[in-house]
Amino acid sequence: MTASRSDSTALLHELSAAVGAITRHLSVSQVLEVIVSSARRLVGADYAAIGIPDEAGGFAEFITDGISEEQRLEIGPLPRQHGMLAAILTESEPIRLPDLRRDPRYQWWPKAHPKMAALLGVPIRDGERTLGIVVLTNDLGKPGFSEADTELIELIASHAAIALTNARLYERSRELTVVEERNRLARELHDAVMQRLFSLRLSTRAAARLVDTDPAAASERLDEVETLAADAIAELRAVIVELRPADLDAHGLVETLRRHAALLDRLHDTDVVFTVNAPVDLSREQEVEVLRLVQEALGNAFRHARARRVEVTVDAERISVADDGEGFDADEAATRGLGLLSMRERAKALGGSLDVATASGDGTVVTLELNRD
Repeated sequence: MTASRSDSTALLHELSAAVGAITRHLSVSQVLEVIVSSARRLVGADYAAIGIPDEAGGFAEFITDGISEEQRLEIGPLPRQHGMLAAILTESEPIRLPDLRRDPRYQWWPKAHPKMAALLGVPIRDGERTLGIVVLTNDLGKPGFSEADTELIELIASHAAIALTNARLYERSRELTVVEERNRLARELHDAVMQRLFSLRLSTRAAARLVDTDPAAASERLDEVETLAADAIAELRAVIVELRPADLDAHGLVETLRRHAALLDRLHDTDVVFTVNAPVDLSREQEVEVLRLVQEALGNAFRHARARRVEVTVDAERISVADDGEGFDADEAATRGLGLLSMRERAKALGGSLDVATASGDGTVVTLELNRD
């Protein structure tokens, strides 16, 4: 049956949006996620997957769409390059089957794997090299894929090959840039800060020798020590600000905080809940300060509080870290190594303020108030 003009127009818009989304992303992981969701949506498949092979007979990446996270975990580890997946990897042309279980190349599924029948497998190729595969399947009893479906996915795969190549080149170039920048900062630390610290050490020694014989001269030397120390701190702080974590450039502040919270949640028995009520608009320098402050607050919750639950809440004008742990006596905080002075200095540098609400046995809430004027 011939598609109506409205259906064809809608499909063209959908395809254009998918291709545009693929080419806009420079992160390999983002490109893969867009490919698999776009492919499934375009042909109306029940399931979709994209696999990037490694050199050890497995897959470096295997991203699915249409399968829940719980089911994916039940299925188990990433698949190997065998059976139908191996066939799609080695063939230069798409594989389209009404029921993959009847093909001699089919082997088996893990116990929790959904039962599938119709299959469309398309290699993502860059010249003679296969970069990956796109696999689309339907549930048992669902219709198979058409020639038009195959052409659509081949088109997506051709754009995916370009986007994947560009994304890898971008990531390599960013890695080289990070290495070069760190080398530059290391030179700056040596040439500037280390020289000031060396001068500081010499002045301190001179002051020590003069204390008994010439107290006035020793006092002058100690004034020099104070000035040199202040200069060294200012210069070191300027260099540290330039040590911007790569995740901030790749994902932005909120997503970087979310990933950090998710990592802590996986690594510890403590439940970590991350909530975003509104986005935060900050400069690049301010993002670094906020990230370090929140990391310090989270570190305190895990190191000292013995909390069972930690909640990170992000609003446009404030960010809070709350735990249900032991709490502490705020008057004794300075002697407990909780980094509160450093956190307050960061808050002040942001033009904001830090509030710490705590008491022994009542948990702690650390709130960073941002100045939005």
